[in-house]
Amino acid sequence: MAKGLDKIKRYLKGQAGTRLAIIICAAVLLELIGIIQYYSMRNIQREAVERRVRTELGFKSLIIANNLDKAEATLKEHLWDIQTHLKDPDAMFDVTGRLIAANKQIVGGCIAFVPNYYPQKGVLFEPYASKENGIITVKQLAAEDHDYNKHPAFIKAVNERKELWSDPYEYEGDTLTTFTYPLIDENNRVVAACGLDLDLSWLSDTLNIRHFFPSSFGMMFTQEGKIVVRPPEGKATEKDLKGLAGLVLDSLAARKTLPTERSRSVNFTNYCNGRNGCIYFTTLRKEPHWIVATVNYYDEIYEPVKRMRLLNTLMMLTGLLILFFIINRFARSERKLQEAGIKQARIGRELQIANGIQEAMLPKNFPPFPERQDVDVYGSLTPAKEVGGDLFDFFIRDEKLFFCIGDVSGKGVPSAIVMAMVQKLFRMATSHETNPAFIVEEMNEELSRANTTNMFITFFLGILDLPTGRLRYCNAGHDNPIIVQIGEEQGTNLLPVKANLPIGVFGDFKYENEEYELPEKAFLFLYTDGLTEAKNALHEQFKMQRIEQVLNHSNDNPSITAKELLSMMTEEVNRFVGDAEQSDDLTMMAICYKQIAVNDSIQQSITLKNDVRQVTQLNDFVKQFTVATGVDKKVMRQLQLAIEEVVVNVMSYAYPLETEGDILVEAAFNGQRIKFTISDEGAAFDPTIAKNADTSLSAEERPIGGLGILLTRRLVDTINYERINGRNILTLKKMV
Repeated sequence: MAKGLDKIKRYLKGQAGTRLAIIICAAVLLELIGIIQYYSMRNIQREAVERRVRTELGFKSLIIANNLDKAEATLKEHLWDIQTHLKDPDAMFDVTGRLIAANKQIVGGCIAFVPNYYPQKGVLFEPYASKENGIITVKQLAAEDHDYNKHPAFIKAVNERKELWSDPYEYEGDTLTTFTYPLIDENNRVVAACGLDLDLSWLSDTLNIRHFFPSSFGMMFTQEGKIVVRPPEGKATEKDLKGLAGLVLDSLAARKTLPTERSRSVNFTNYCNGRNGCIYFTTLRKEPHWIVATVNYYDEIYEPVKRMRLLNTLMMLTGLLILFFIINRFARSERKLQEAGIKQARIGRELQIANGIQEAMLPKNFPPFPERQDVDVYGSLTPAKEVGGDLFDFFIRDEKLFFCIGDVSGKGVPSAIVMAMVQKLFRMATSHETNPAFIVEEMNEELSRANTTNMFITFFLGILDLPTGRLRYCNAGHDNPIIVQIGEEQGTNLLPVKANLPIGVFGDFKYENEEYELPEKAFLFLYTDGLTEAKNALHEQFKMQRIEQVLNHSNDNPSITAKELLSMMTEEVNRFVGDAEQSDDLTMMAICYKQIAVNDSIQQSITLKNDVRQVTQLNDFVKQFTVATGVDKKVMRQLQLAIEEVVVNVMSYAYPLETEGDILVEAAFNGQRIKFTISDEGAAFDPTIAKNADTSLSAEERPIGGLGILLTRRLVDTINYERINGRNILTLKKMV
């Protein structure tokens, strides 16, 4: 046995030193790959969980803020009722009852008057109404043992004229919070403090109704660390909750985080039975600035990654054992040993995984297209509340300006959420379609399916072909845009539109396309009803007549920009409204279109039959034209390839089988750019709406089609399609 071992050692030392080094290098390489993969997957998993948790926190915070806003709105909407009956103290009992009946989450309410406001009722007078099982009971709450005149909330509301929320408190087994609001009479005196008691029993269900991991839980606490919402029993002790809240508060204090800042996270160790994890938290954007948090544990977050790491380790060990067996079995064959090493290296490389992840919303950069002289766009949105339900958007694709404007019914956060959905759907639908009616129908179908709040959206969508000024559009219950013509034939006219239904009402409604040829120098002015219905202090509306006056006045300046036009309109609206409160979102967008006349120094054309055998003539035509323009051979070859791809596609698909047809190819050169226009009378087909092929997929996995348009886009600078008078017209341009 000893002699055998010595023999093996001598063999390994003399013959297989290189092979052993290969085994060691392969082991190290596989281990490094495993480590890199493990930590990459940990980061990916952590980022994915963080995104989902932040989204969940955002939605839950919105729900909480919405319920608090509803309570505030309930009180403010009933101030007129209180003020109307202010001279009758006995009527205050009925008023208080009506106040708490208006919101099912309000369980009690009071109106605490300043001392001796009603002498006949004594020094203190506090009508109080409570609600239990739908039955409302009213009584006089003030007494010797209940002197609300000394309560901090009453003092602050009366003396500082401030509304405020109390910290949550326990009352008869329920968790409540009170909203206090100063009541001001017609003489601008604070005469009472109105309070509403809001039941917070729904908070626990809201924060703990669903989590991504079994042990995760939600909690909420005040900025002083008082726990408001606790997780279900058994998930954490009171000591753990206070400790976690303390970590969050220390983090906020260290970073000096503002209450309205986005959600953050804090790592923790040895909490909840010694577990480690992360607490994600956010603060309500307005008073009372409660902190909403979600707790997740690392052992659950990284469990899938650990399982994958274990599996990879077993695979790596198995591979090394097989490699070791092969090397020892075929020690005399250097070639086979090298092949085995290459194979193992390839397997190691195949274990590497790369991944990447990618929010927004209204256009913010103006001017948006500084390099273009044919179009100028400017838009503005002034919400009536903190957030608005109006929208506008625009972008240029394939020499077409896609633009839209819309108005969501209602105001505030719900409308803003719907607005974000509409804008996202607009971007998605217009990325692969140029038919306005089809785009609006696709958006309408998706919004109607998800419309559980019965909200609707008036919407106008337009597609302006920049080379020709041809405007195709579809209206969905929105106000008519206005055409402002500048120059000798100046004037304003309403763009003729069919009303159609707003989107989000009926998912199967069929919309209609319309067309209009914009003049060479013209503005298209779009707006929401927040402009026509803007009111001054006398409740007079701005109306269409004033809009037309401002637009007609802009005709006096032939060089006026879209931004200047909107500035004039904004100044006039502000002057008209004055100090009156804005009643609706105000959105405007101006599009200035200037058709650019191009003098082409060289122009040629060729007419081909739909026969692929004539491609040789096409290539000769392109070559002769490009030689005449003096461009280099590289550009000539690129143009030959692009034109051939387009024309062959027309020859193959434009006309029915065994049907003859003509294809006109026109070329023009203006000294800076070459333009090829391919037109035919075949079946209507827009190649620019075809999705580019996904070249990251293998040939077997990749769907048929899409490579041609991808190649053409890469070979030329711009591509544009229009169907005019029964002809397909495709224009390709390349700067030289």
